[in-house]
Amino acid sequence: MDDYSRVVSSVAAELLPRVASVRADRGSGSAVVFTADGFLLTNAHVVGSSRAGTVAFADGSSGEFLVVGRDPLSDLAVIRAQVTTPEPAVLGDSDELVVGQLVVAVGSPLGLAGSVTAGVVSGLGRSLPARSGQAVRLIEDVIQTDAALNPGNSGGALADSRARVVGVNTAVAGVGVGLAVPVNSTTRAIIATLIKDGRVRRAYLGLVTSPAPLSEPLRRRTGQDRALRVVEVMPGTPADRAGLRAGDLVLSADRHPVGDAQSLQRLMFAEAIGRSLPITVHRNGALVDVIAEPVELTSRT
Repeated sequence: MDDYSRVVSSVAAELLPRVASVRADRGSGSAVVFTADGFLLTNAHVVGSSRAGTVAFADGSSGEFLVVGRDPLSDLAVIRAQVTTPEPAVLGDSDELVVGQLVVAVGSPLGLAGSVTAGVVSGLGRSLPARSGQAVRLIEDVIQTDAALNPGNSGGALADSRARVVGVNTAVAGVGVGLAVPVNSTTRAIIATLIKDGRVRRAYLGLVTSPAPLSEPLRRRTGQDRALRVVEVMPGTPADRAGLRAGDLVLSADRHPVGDAQSLQRLMFAEAIGRSLPITVHRNGALVDVIAEPVELTSRT
């Protein structure tokens, strides 16, 4: 057996028992066992509004599950099997991925349990819009892969060559283009909150931003390479009341450097709601400090 086949087959052997086929009221897909006491990770769109469903494992065992929590704005959900589950998969860190790296997708596409495909990381830092009611959020740092994904792969594992789960397969964007929600520090915080509270409370500023490189003088002045360009400020929002403007370069928030959307979004959880949030921007050649007070993100925000 060649080296490539050896790696893919070893990952498959490790993960196939730990990836379940999932059926809910209005959807189906896959889920990954990630704790020893029966918690599985899947996509929010796989379980939809269901409260329960069934899981089936590669060894033929099956049973019911209960939905512990779901977060449509990250497209993640946690379910808990009501039957004995296999040993959990190991969660990795998508921040360590590089373009061109081998990845293996394990899931139940088209109702075919225990399906394995392989490919490479085609792109990193992609964004995927997610919606909950009227609220729309970009899932940042989405992993793009050419590993074949099909309906039913959603919620399954995207793993590295050591069988560590680095992503949760979520979408097929076109021929040869699959997308996965990253498993990183932000994802882990969301998972922990879903287990604890069943939902994720988020803070809301009302900004539309885009990553932007800094000029050399500003790099030397701040020690940063990138910031977030404010594209739009929603009227009547905390950002608007704080005096932020389109064209501002957001350099820091809560005294933490901001270089991409994730670095800002990881601050926008429950702890920030109703709290004064200092923000430093670069505007017309000067550094400007403002104070915003984020509100809770709801379906009407």
